Amino acid sequence: MKISSAIFSAFSATRRVGNLRIARSSLIKSAHLLERIGLASVGASGGLYVGATLLRQKAGLFESGWIVLITMAYGALGYYVGIDLSGNVAPRSTSNISEEWNGSEPVEIMSAAGTFGAAIAATLSVSILVLDQNLPNGLIGFVAGCWVVGSSLQVAAGTMARNYEAPVSEQ
Repeated sequence: MKISSAIFSAFSATRRVGNLRIARSSLIKSAHLLERIGLASVGASGGLYVGATLLRQKAGLFESGWIVLITMAYGALGYYVGIDLSGNVAPRSTSNISEEWNGSEPVEIMSAAGTFGAAIAATLSVSILVLDQNLPNGLIGFVAGCWVVGSSLQVAAGTMARNYEAPVSEQ
């Protein structure tokens, strides 16, 4: 069997596993679900670091262990919903010529800004924990704010992307 025909058969429309035929679309959907679960895990681990940083401060609202669970759940939600936007919402331009405004740009910008803010908060939290630093409450508040705003932007962008209808092109 030639290598090219083996590769083609591996990527054919259906895949035979034993006596079971699995449609390619279901394989892609399963892979997409695994990807989303992985993104949620990354968001939850970032939330774990942010929550642990807040818990270390032992100041007022952040004295309870629930803060860790809340930041983990919100991070998982943000990364699950907001990072992987559908292809219809985020079309890629093939030319350098400025195109008309199609309404998907705010969603892309919100998703990118949210991912950046949440990632900065997680990175700062890890560095605070690893270096065992005691920072003023204002800086800890900044980290918490980055996490909340970043995760909120991700959730908003993901929600908007899923409710966005791609414009029908006139031909």
